[in-house]
Amino acid sequence: MSADHGVSQPTRDRLAGRRAVITGGARGIGAAIARTFAEHGAHLALLDLRTEELDAIAADLGAVAVRADLADPADAIRGVQHAVDALGGVDILVNNAGLLRMAPLLDITVDDWDLTFDVNVRSMLLTTQVAARAMIAAGVDGTVINMASMGGKLGSPNQAHYAASKAAVIALTRVAAMELGVHGIRVNCICPGYVLTEMGAATRTDEMVATWSAKSPLGRLAQPADVANMALFLASDEASYCTGQAMNVSGGMVMH
Repeated sequence: MSADHGVSQPTRDRLAGRRAVITGGARGIGAAIARTFAEHGAHLALLDLRTEELDAIAADLGAVAVRADLADPADAIRGVQHAVDALGGVDILVNNAGLLRMAPLLDITVDDWDLTFDVNVRSMLLTTQVAARAMIAAGVDGTVINMASMGGKLGSPNQAHYAASKAAVIALTRVAAMELGVHGIRVNCICPGYVLTEMGAATRTDEMVATWSAKSPLGRLAQPADVANMALFLASDEASYCTGQAMNVSGGMVMH
């Protein structure tokens, strides 16, 4: 029996010719998304503070490299506008850059709280404003993908400021989807669970990985590619009727 039941099969050029701006694209999840998008034909502009790593991956992928400090409102706006101008427009914005600092609730300082929200939430508002205005002006049916976290739905001790900021990302995503849908712009967010990136590898023990893995019905943690594949789906035409969603990539650690 033929396996073809009339369902189109994904191709390797699902983003052919589309212009994507990715923040926090120098390493980890952002770099995995950049590589996946490039493999599917997207033209890329990557924003990050890590100049050496940013330049290396941009050169490897033929991407535009833009050094920007997203904690600085003016630099966030400048950086994304530069990226959009360099690409000649924008079809996809991936707000991946984020900050995680650990502290007990009673020890969180105002400065740490404010910086977490500046990078994790305010920067998304500003970059989305720049990209969405460009999409609207060009008549582009674009898409915005925000990186939230399962922490925004569940939270963990010592992460009150991080969890609160990621819950804010989920709320921002929903309202942006409501307001921008009339312009043909879809806005979704991704809620990863534990992801094995290079960040934190030096302090991550085998025992810690085993404990975290046990929280998932699948018995493992995520690789950056797991998150990148969700971003690819949301950026592609296959997700053309998805907007305002907070998509879990948590291996079942969160199911709502």
